[in-house]
Amino acid sequence: MSRLADTTETRQLTTGADVLTRARQVLDDPVSPNAEVRYTAIRLTECLADALRVAESRGMRLPEPDTDPPERDSSPRS
Repeated sequence: MSRLADTTETRQLTTGADVLTRARQVLDDPVSPNAEVRYTAIRLTECLADALRVAESRGMRLPEPDTDPPERDSSPRS
């Protein structure tokens, strides 16, 4: 199950990177049609939702941080 989740996450992030590359091209072109800009915004929104889902999922798999302060060395220094 974990491998399937990793594969899905990798695919989502790769798609997001591809969409971002295309979005930059569309947005850099001052004569891009409104429909293309709108479609790009929709795709970017979908990819952002996927990226946030991946981040949240990976965050749930991280161990809880150690909240105890580090122990200080109490030995005398020479």
